[in-house]
Amino acid sequence: MTDLAGFYQNWRRGRALEPIPLDSPVDVQDLQTPALLIDLDVFEANLRKMQAYLDSVGIALRAHTKMHKCPIVARKQVEAGARGVCAAKITEAEVMADGGIEDILITSPLASVDKLNRFIALRRESPGVKVVVDTVQTAAALNERAAAEGFTAEVFVDVDPGLGRTGIAPGVSAVELVETVADASHLGFAGLQMYAGHCMHIEGHAARQQKYTRVMAPGRETLDLLADRGIEVPVFSGGGTGTYNMEATLGLVNELQAGSYAFMDIEYRDIGGESSNQFLDFEVSLFVLATAISQPQQRLITVDAGFKSMASDKMPPQFRDVEGVVFHWGGDEHGIVQLNNPSREIGLGNKLPLLTPHCDPTVNLHDYYFPYRDGQVTEIWPITARGFSL
Repeated sequence: MTDLAGFYQNWRRGRALEPIPLDSPVDVQDLQTPALLIDLDVFEANLRKMQAYLDSVGIALRAHTKMHKCPIVARKQVEAGARGVCAAKITEAEVMADGGIEDILITSPLASVDKLNRFIALRRESPGVKVVVDTVQTAAALNERAAAEGFTAEVFVDVDPGLGRTGIAPGVSAVELVETVADASHLGFAGLQMYAGHCMHIEGHAARQQKYTRVMAPGRETLDLLADRGIEVPVFSGGGTGTYNMEATLGLVNELQAGSYAFMDIEYRDIGGESSNQFLDFEVSLFVLATAISQPQQRLITVDAGFKSMASDKMPPQFRDVEGVVFHWGGDEHGIVQLNNPSREIGLGNKLPLLTPHCDPTVNLHDYYFPYRDGQVTEIWPITARGFSL
């Protein structure tokens, strides 16, 4: 008979955490496809740009690992200046801790007995791990378990920004939960979380800022109520790539939970920037390399990347350096490329990089990144938390 908790632990700890060096450099064009690429020059520039901006306005970065699911990437974000990381699920947090990340916030509530027990086990080994709560019931259960262990668990109160997904209602309800956490014997009130995910992809900078300001207004009211009761809120965590340059003006978030800025994708590019109809503050560094494998018709050519290689909420991928073509989904394994007036010839066997429609779920379809510089891959990065949605 298999112990389920032990099974999960062995499943996780059997995965690689460190870069896998290659005996000799491999040209990107020699990779087997589909392959998930990271352009290191662009990736590193994105990390520097975000960190420099946040440093200039006095906001800390807590990079969200649900996007990349890779401790190697997380370490590079921390080395660039991030305070710590976020994890959407307990398994992601466990992987990040295994990979040497110390300051981790689990941004989704843990309500079941098994998940609370796993948090306590993780907190026992990694004192820097934190979690959000959005009910008195969960706070009480967590306090009881922390008391039995003899330590204080750091807790954020998750406030619903009107999304209706997680979080307690702002205002009096949130204040009462904060007081419950603050009064608990073995819980430490670490701050508030208010993540308005439904605002991140609103098209048009002005429209996005207008709605985001309105959505976050109850957060300000909650802060004022807490201040009236003499409760200090050390951290207000939230926001993301789509609102990174709005937070300083709004004056609420002092810890940004951005993730996609490191890789970017078509969805984010198309939301528009402050002075452009495209959001170009950060460049795309993540690509799926695909090979042209068949040409059943003169005006069409098929590549070996479909729904199993790239995830899409509503749009197809686009080629990085070819214009005059249109990608059509051709099923699980294939993409059918319509050759209208291609800017370069595409022949059988050609390997071409594609911008992903949505980076987060695309990453979750792959086991490895192939990071490259000057067209050369020298090591492979395991996507350690790939498929971990527990």
